[in-house]
Amino acid sequence: MSEQQREEISWADFEKVLIVAGTILRVEPFPEARKPAWKVWVDFGPYGERKTSAQIAALYTPESLLGKQIVGVINFPEKQIGPFRSQFLLTGFPTEQGVVITTVERPVPNGTRLA
Repeated sequence: MSEQQREEISWADFEKVLIVAGTILRVEPFPEARKPAWKVWVDFGPYGERKTSAQIAALYTPESLLGKQIVGVINFPEKQIGPFRSQFLLTGFPTEQGVVITTVERPVPNGTRLA
C-alpha cells in the first residue's frame, strides 16, 4: 500500500490517539543514542510531566527548545531506548535537513487535546 493509499480510519480510531499540547521544560544530551537525539521533558498539564528521546538534534539546540509548546502522543506504551525510558512521542515531520517538530500556532493550556 502506497503512502497515498492508506487505509481509512474511523473517528473512533482517531479518538483513541491522545494527541496533546505540552511545554518543553528541560533538554539534555543523549550521547548513548545511535542517531543524534536529545532527552526532552515536557509538561502536559493534567497528564503530568513526561520524558522522551527525540531525534531532533540536527535542527534544534537545547536552548531553542526550552519553553516551546509541542504536540505529543501520550498514550503509547513506554519504550526503552538504550538506558532511557521514553514516555511519549514528540511529533514532527522528517525533512532532508532533519525532523521539524510539530508546534502550536499560539499558546493553549498544557494538556489540551488535538481535535
